[in-house]
Amino acid sequence: MNKKILIWSVTAALAGFLFGFDTVVISGADKKLQALWGSSDAFHGSVVMAMALWGTVIGALFGGIPTNRLGRKKTLIWIGVFYFVSAVGSSLVNDPYTFAFFRFLGGVGVGASTIAAPAYVSEISPAKDRGRLVALYQFNIVLGILIAFLSNYLLRNVGENAWRWMIGIEAFPAFIYTLLIFTVPASPRWLVSKNRNAEAKQVLKLINPDEDSEKLMSAIKKENESHAEGENIFMKKYRFPLILAFLIAFFNQLSGINAFLYYAPRIFEEAGLGESTALLSSIGIGVTNLIFTLLGVFLIDRLGRKTLMYIGSIGYIISLSLVSMAFFLDWGGLAVPIFLFMFIASHAIGQGAIIWVFISEIFPNHLRASGQSFGTSTHWVLAAIIPSLVPVLFSTIGAGVVFMVFAIMMVFQLLFVLFMMPETKGISLEELSKKLIKDEK
Repeated sequence: MNKKILIWSVTAALAGFLFGFDTVVISGADKKLQALWGSSDAFHGSVVMAMALWGTVIGALFGGIPTNRLGRKKTLIWIGVFYFVSAVGSSLVNDPYTFAFFRFLGGVGVGASTIAAPAYVSEISPAKDRGRLVALYQFNIVLGILIAFLSNYLLRNVGENAWRWMIGIEAFPAFIYTLLIFTVPASPRWLVSKNRNAEAKQVLKLINPDEDSEKLMSAIKKENESHAEGENIFMKKYRFPLILAFLIAFFNQLSGINAFLYYAPRIFEEAGLGESTALLSSIGIGVTNLIFTLLGVFLIDRLGRKTLMYIGSIGYIISLSLVSMAFFLDWGGLAVPIFLFMFIASHAIGQGAIIWVFISEIFPNHLRASGQSFGTSTHWVLAAIIPSLVPVLFSTIGAGVVFMVFAIMMVFQLLFVLFMMPETKGISLEELSKKLIKDEK
């Protein structure tokens, strides 16, 4: 693999590290903030905890605009700025409303990063390596999640204001990432879409020094010119990739993954573990997530996207059913943590490794950012709604029912993989675009 592509891909994928860290770091401060501000379950869940996710929805809905107009690289720079301001601001505030505002800004960065980073890496990667290079974004997400869990555990006893350190420490990696992203080149496919062909050719020569850059340029330009002005993702011929993006995002969140990551310590306490043990178990979740994501990254270009989704779907069904039974039958002890480790492993090797890769592959170059915006918006709307309901649902219908609903939804995901999901392994973006659009003709 070209070392420059690897370095640029890792650099862009560091946006995922901040995504993972920002998403999970709040879990360590969850109960402390609710007690500090005397918030009700409804207010705490829907405002204090979920405001970052609503910011993510806005970032996902509108992140395609700067990703198209400013370019993938400039958008990634602004994402770093948003992360930094959010971390500093939310660690210094003294009321829930200002806290929610700064968390909202960080969420905007997260949402936009799910468009710009996978799009960028997908567009600079050769087809044979595209899966694992884009999956580096997911690897960085889970690395960020692990570091956030570990950071929360290490900072839990630094004093009455430990939550400020837990949340504010994100400013350091955010600052470093923002500086590093200046060193990557612009996406050649984006440059072609802006008729900056000479610059695109230079980048392609750096990416593929041993290949015919003229031939690749010709294929990109041909694909770009084959579509009429003013096209959008809601046109009939793009219906199939649109449905694919919606369903993979829909099932990702109906597994309960974000609800679990946001409330991991609370769920463990609900299962009978003490507060310190719950935080430590959360680190175990982070380690499991990292190991199986690495396995997914290793296998994604070998076994393919569809095979990993089969494995993940079956793992989801088994593990979520066991978690539900553990709550219903009051098994206690280590049963719930062990089953949740199985759940996170199933997610990491399946949906976790696949979602950002798959959505970045299935739309044509000129509509990639818009298509990703649609897919990621679906993901984040559900990611905002579901975790915000967790405190209320746990206190009303109970954890057992909640996890059983998630298990049932994963049966439907298995059917989606079986009957609808195409394999995208090893196919160039231009060829893949023709194949999926042809399906509608």
